[in-house]
Amino acid sequence: MKVMIIGATGLLGKPLMREWKSAAVAGTGSRDLDIRDAARVRELIDKAGPDWIVLAAAYTDVDGCEKNPELAFAVNRDGAVNVAAAAKAVGSRLLFLSSDYVFDGRKTEPYEVDDARNPQGVYGRSKAEAEIRLLEEVPECCIVRTSWLFGVGGKCFPDTILKLAATRPTLDVVNDQRGCPTYTVDLAKAIIELCGKNAGGIVHAANAGQCSWFEFSQEIVRDAGLTTEVRPVSSQQMARPAPRPAYSVLSATSLHRYGIEMPGWKDGLRRYLDERRGDRVVD
Repeated sequence: MKVMIIGATGLLGKPLMREWKSAAVAGTGSRDLDIRDAARVRELIDKAGPDWIVLAAAYTDVDGCEKNPELAFAVNRDGAVNVAAAAKAVGSRLLFLSSDYVFDGRKTEPYEVDDARNPQGVYGRSKAEAEIRLLEEVPECCIVRTSWLFGVGGKCFPDTILKLAATRPTLDVVNDQRGCPTYTVDLAKAIIELCGKNAGGIVHAANAGQCSWFEFSQEIVRDAGLTTEVRPVSSQQMARPAPRPAYSVLSATSLHRYGIEMPGWKDGLRRYLDERRGDRVVD
């Protein structure tokens, strides 16, 4: 199987490149390919002729999207459509990475794949519109929604918390937003399995379990052996330009249909910290 990973130098792209041992894998980063350039997208995909394309490239700065909606939609929606059109033209299967931000966060139980989209911010809208357009363009594509992604080799929540905890005696972290922290290595392995099983439609893939950002921070600080005090605050006390869903836990039902189980987020966090310290190579 030939696989092309678009966004190969990003937080998820790196473990995808490293973990995908059962296929001939080629990757493109942002320096090689701007997915807004439809002609260049078509040229590279024509040349590669992959069986599967994994589109992991996106504009993921949630607050940045709120300030620059034109860029958000140009990359996250229109760029995705460019990739889908090129994939369709050469007969490649497509797996697209989407987000828990396509939901409004008003539920109190895990979101299923057929729950209504109702994004509250620009980032979520750009991803939701991309989903709709891709399913129109290539109905057999696989859309993988994930949440609270963290990993080595890029900006992520645990990395920020660890850097702040190293210099501050206390940290204030919101305690009224709940979700599923997801380790990039675990998500990469799930994606590899999904492609191997020729998956289609919408799938939710996140580490098992749920927590608030405050609880996540507590676990990060504790597991890292730091003594920084983590204090719970409300979202109103930590106002941000873009709205965040209060509850965006993703149900694993769709993933389990493919016989795929993801580890708990605490287990993923421990392995992330090991990888970050360089204690061992992550399998």
